[in-house]
Amino acid sequence: MVDSPDGDFVSAQQACELLGVKPATLYAYVSRGLLQSYRQGARRQRLYRQSDLNALRDMPLRTDDSVAGELPGAETWVGER
Repeated sequence: MVDSPDGDFVSAQQACELLGVKPATLYAYVSRGLLQSYRQGARRQRLYRQSDLNALRDMPLRTDDSVAGELPGAETWVGER
């Protein structure tokens, strides 16, 4: 963990362990705007803010069950001809 005035930062490996995801998933979160990464040093090591990771980890996930609950039942749009 890296301490800074802006908060604590962790490496990509530590972020993956915290979130329980693979590196490709972590990078997908960044590319989709769910998480921000910060470059450190000339080697382009990416760091992730601990508070951002905690917030992402605690976000409720959308599952197929939640989608099904939001859609109207077939009987509302299927009619007899």
